Amino acid sequence: MTRKRLLAALAATVSAAGLFGAVVTAEAAAPSLSATFAQSSVWDSGYGGKYTLTNSGDAPSTQWTVEFDLPAGTTVTSSWSSVLTRSGRHYKVTNADFNATIKPGGTANFGFNTSGLGLPTGCTVNGSPCGGGAPTSTSGTTTAPTSTTTTSKPPTTTTSVPAGDVVDVATAAELQAALAAASPGQTIRLAAGTYRGSFVATKPGTAGAPITMTGPATAVLLNDGPSGEAPSCPVPTAGWDSGYGFWLYGAPYWHLKGFTVQESKKGIVADNSHHTVIDGVRVHRIDEEGVHFRRSSAESVLRDSTISHTGLAQPGYGEGVYLGSANSNWACHGNSGGVDRGDRIQVLNNHIGPHVAAESIDVKEGTADGVIRGNTFDGQGISGQNSADSWIDVKGTGYVIEDNTGTFASPGTFANGYETHNPATTPSFPNGCGNVWRGNKSDLGGVGQYAIKITSTSKCSERPNVVYASNTVSRAVTGLTNIPVTP
Repeated sequence: MTRKRLLAALAATVSAAGLFGAVVTAEAAAPSLSATFAQSSVWDSGYGGKYTLTNSGDAPSTQWTVEFDLPAGTTVTSSWSSVLTRSGRHYKVTNADFNATIKPGGTANFGFNTSGLGLPTGCTVNGSPCGGGAPTSTSGTTTAPTSTTTTSKPPTTTTSVPAGDVVDVATAAELQAALAAASPGQTIRLAAGTYRGSFVATKPGTAGAPITMTGPATAVLLNDGPSGEAPSCPVPTAGWDSGYGFWLYGAPYWHLKGFTVQESKKGIVADNSHHTVIDGVRVHRIDEEGVHFRRSSAESVLRDSTISHTGLAQPGYGEGVYLGSANSNWACHGNSGGVDRGDRIQVLNNHIGPHVAAESIDVKEGTADGVIRGNTFDGQGISGQNSADSWIDVKGTGYVIEDNTGTFASPGTFANGYETHNPATTPSFPNGCGNVWRGNKSDLGGVGQYAIKITSTSKCSERPNVVYASNTVSRAVTGLTNIPVTP
């Protein structure tokens, strides 16, 4: 029976039942979407924003469109997990292919970075106010923004340049000069624009007076290298350009905030630069890996950043984030007793993908006790080259991997969401053992076998890996994990 005929029949029934005071009603199952805005990070001249859509209805939503306005002086500079168009100060955001459908009780999200600090107003989702209610043709009411809070750091509320001397730069030459003369407590502030060249920092900050380099997302660093004769191991050398977008070498206690790195051999590299904080940057269109903590750059943090389109020249080496070094490279990078000890690094609340050609995060052997929390992994475009077929490959020890969300959609080569491996090294470590997974959400796209694949239990008998029941999986070929789940 067609819906029209069904309604007619019901109307007749109601009319007849009215003789006896009865009323008959019928409601079709339908989705009901709301959208909530939150700031994930804030810097001097912009912020990272995120909308979370929730379906409180009793039927799936198969598409969504969010619209909002930004005040004069604030514009979106980049976005992800969506298709964004702009007309003046009005923005229209539609779903990407992978997050179009929201099941009852489910959520989807998209994010963006801005230039300017004005907040969205007049939010609607599929024509209705984002907070729920009837559709409106006017600007509607403002959805009150909320603050994003994590256990790893307090909400970011920076409204001014950090204390210390401030050096404003607007050209590549000015930036190179500022890096060469940097001193503890100083802030290098980038103006919007393109900075093309080799940018290397070798001056250390201190725990009490870190060195800060900050700029809007429209301050873009590019490097056309490499060029010149390379040394046997990477070290800043006269006449050689590494091709890295930004390179910290022997420069601990630096804070990098807000700017963009693109069209370089590698994105951001920290060598022997412990206590590096990378916050709210964008790294994309990179020949190899996006962000690399190398040569024992321990106690560092990467947070609230976006990384995509890596491995353009060498897909098998196109990791989004690289922690440590393969033991085959310890001869160059093993500066801690012959080992690259990139220990206690935190990777928090980042958006990694799509088109990250290798793993979103590669955790190398010899590293330990890191935290990978609150990230979003978009596996579309992973290449499968050099065994790159999962969001994270864990060869380190004692990592906590929690509250991450991963998705996969073709094209790409995808085996499992998370994998462990146990390479033998000298000196020996319990590589790939003693790691913990909890609260992770994995959508394997009908392609991946397991959300969490533990390669060996016998090699980790003394320090077993633990997969908690709080992890969830959807569209898996096989299931959540291949080991017993811990309640």
